[in-house]
Amino acid sequence: MLLAVDVGNTNIVIGVFDGERLAADFRLHTDDRATGDELGLVITNLIAHEDVRPAAIDAVVVGSVVPALRRSVELLAQRYFGRRPMIVGPGTRTGIRIHYDDPRQVGADRIANAVAARHLYGVPAVLVDFGTATTFDAIGEDGDYLGGAIAPGIQVSHDALVSHAALLPRVELVAPPHAVGHNTTASLQSGLVFGYAGLVEGLVARFRAEIGEHAKVIATGGVVEDLARLLDVIDVVDERLTLTGLRLIHEQNV
Repeated sequence: MLLAVDVGNTNIVIGVFDGERLAADFRLHTDDRATGDELGLVITNLIAHEDVRPAAIDAVVVGSVVPALRRSVELLAQRYFGRRPMIVGPGTRTGIRIHYDDPRQVGADRIANAVAARHLYGVPAVLVDFGTATTFDAIGEDGDYLGGAIAPGIQVSHDALVSHAALLPRVELVAPPHAVGHNTTASLQSGLVFGYAGLVEGLVARFRAEIGEHAKVIATGGVVEDLARLLDVIDVVDERLTLTGLRLIHEQNV
């Protein structure tokens, strides 16, 4: 079995693959001070609930955008699973050419998403990952990674706004009944949720104009379900896209 670990700024997503089948997956809150022992104990307990023994894990693959946790992840893999982890980064075979000025600047999660999207859904494609940041990635007709865009995530936008405006309260990030709000809460929800939907639709339209109007739009990320239902431009929602990409990358490097 393969243990795939996607370390993001907000969540750590864990997947256990039995061959191509995702046998179990879990989501943890990211704490960049977590030790390898803390992560190891949590993860082994979680997989035990799915009747997976640590000894059944014969490989570990990691994609991380949190450098402070690299050592902890290495320790958890070695101490709790007896495996040296494959950490996706520069020099890792992915099968995708990266058209970025400096390919090392493209996060492992974005590369994993691109690998999975090409394999599962075809090209060209626009990938939208709703996380701490919302990232947009363009995959060309030939399967190459062409580049992308990075915007603040909707939760980050909310937190920044209310922390800088003394009279604005924190609100639940759900769509209000109408775009025209009649109180502060509804007005904030309209601006944040409908405004964010407009941001996504606008960037997707610009990407399609550049790489092909028929490009499929694939969405993933922690809050994807809440936002995708507001967006007619989304063709596919795949919450496990990054984990699948890590599995596919691992297969190319063993």
